[in-house]
Amino acid sequence: MRSSRLLSILLLLQTRRQLTARELADELEVSLRTIYRDVDALAAAGVPVYADQGRAGGYRLVQGYRTRLTGLNEQEAAALFLVGLPGAAAALGLTEQTSAAELKLLAALAPDQRDRAGRLKNRFHLDLPAWYQDAETSPYLAQVADAVLHDRRIRVLYRRWEAPREVERVLEPYGLVLKNGSWYVVSATANGMRTYRVSSILELTPTEEEFERSEGFDLAGFWQEHLDQFDQVRFTGQTVVRVSARLAAKMHDVSFPLLVKAVAAAEPAEDGSVTVTVPIESIPNAAAAFCRFGDAVEVLEPPELRAELAALAHTLLGVYQS
Repeated sequence: MRSSRLLSILLLLQTRRQLTARELADELEVSLRTIYRDVDALAAAGVPVYADQGRAGGYRLVQGYRTRLTGLNEQEAAALFLVGLPGAAAALGLTEQTSAAELKLLAALAPDQRDRAGRLKNRFHLDLPAWYQDAETSPYLAQVADAVLHDRRIRVLYRRWEAPREVERVLEPYGLVLKNGSWYVVSATANGMRTYRVSSILELTPTEEEFERSEGFDLAGFWQEHLDQFDQVRFTGQTVVRVSARLAAKMHDVSFPLLVKAVAAAEPAEDGSVTVTVPIESIPNAAAAFCRFGDAVEVLEPPELRAELAALAHTLLGVYQS
């Protein structure tokens, strides 16, 4: 533990040039007394560290000194893929490894390269969840991630949409995918490759049983195929709608991707309105989606959807006129 902390102090001083004892203590979450002892230990070991006195002072390394002790351990190397994604790293339980990997990477860079890396980090930020919703809470995510990294089976109690709602499964987790703030685990099962939402895992029991991964499995390729198949199953029909000129001119503000895409590809009529065909999941789902636009969107086909919207409008009229 102490050797790791000594190395962290050395790398911090190498990457940040000067730090006070308080800054080091806060960074490493230890006491000031511990920092003083550790710096003395580094000096005794021959590391050219010295202290500048005064208000602007702090610990520094002799100019030009650079350590080569920047080797990454296995977990830190794996965590490199999450550098720049602190939220994802924290969710997977890899915050400490990611921070250590990033620090070692910075220490291995020349000063000008390190400055550029720091500028990039402070100027770009990735926020994954969509607007109007928070990232899902997945209490078993770290355990799933550990099973993915070590090719170990897990036993889960899973809540699904269809009956029976709660089912037990033995999973061989091949990989994790983060989409719109939700984590999904892609697993081999007795019935082939399946995708499970991690937040729907009710109970998880880790095992020491290792499994053998299929050679050549492509996680990104499988996920894209899964999305394509999901869309084919999800869309059961289509509707023809007329979008008013008023709404067509403001499609950049509309949070309905299918409608926005269709309008963007269509030619407007003389009055500025646009008639487009849009895939739908079901009649009730489409009615709920289109009713929010009021008279700015008129459904032309199918008649079942027109009837559903009329019934919905009648119900709302009864509520607000009573």
